[in-house]
Amino acid sequence: MKPRRALITGGASGFGLSTAKALLAQGAQVAIADIDEEKLHAAAEELNNDQILPLKLDVTSPASVQQTVAACDERFGGLDALVNSAGVIHFGPLEETTEADWDRVIDIDLKGVFLCCQAAAPLLRQSGQRGRIVNIGSDVSKIGCALIASYCAAKFGVVGLTKALAGELAPDGVTVNCVCPIGVSTTGMGQDVLAYKHQTTGANNEAILNATAADIPLGRNPTQGDIVNAILFFLAEESSFLTGVALDVDGGLLSTSTLPGFGDGQ
Repeated sequence: MKPRRALITGGASGFGLSTAKALLAQGAQVAIADIDEEKLHAAAEELNNDQILPLKLDVTSPASVQQTVAACDERFGGLDALVNSAGVIHFGPLEETTEADWDRVIDIDLKGVFLCCQAAAPLLRQSGQRGRIVNIGSDVSKIGCALIASYCAAKFGVVGLTKALAGELAPDGVTVNCVCPIGVSTTGMGQDVLAYKHQTTGANNEAILNATAADIPLGRNPTQGDIVNAILFFLAEESSFLTGVALDVDGGLLSTSTLPGFGDGQ
């Protein structure tokens, strides 16, 4: 079987870069696409693999997205997988969130996913039963969270888009799924979340992480590997009968609860 050919947006850091490393280890051909050229160059040097194709990409620009997909087709002769990992977050009360703040998050986190799926779909349809799209959602794809309204709205939209495209692309054997992780402190966005929590509560990172772990039924914070394993599963042959799934990778946080008066549930 030919090596899997994948395009990863937000591929220069975080979940995108970690997924690229894992796919390369499996023998895949991988395009890492990112708007940050400095990080992109550093990631390509770190990966140090002739199967890597680094590409500058602005996911909010239809022309940039089309050029990126065309470059993948030219280099790899097609595309089997798309991982939409590019994303940003904005913190702030409703009254202090500007239209520009709102538009930036929606454009990158939701419109960008739409544009990339739209551009890649013809190649993924040609891939047939190997075609995969994995979108990165969030725990706030399913629950509201104060002070990040634009991010919640975008990530709710990503789940809706995932389910709509799953039905549309299924006749051609392309699966579309969404991984919905809780925050991972070692990613750039995770560091931003920690900084905002420190700013608003005064707690140090250790205290914040300990408090977060205490709320998770499995009793620990997630690693990047936890999320990457879920992404890899949706890219694998073993998941070929799953589509339209929004998978919580959260240690049971959204799936379980403790009733008042019942202690820790044990």
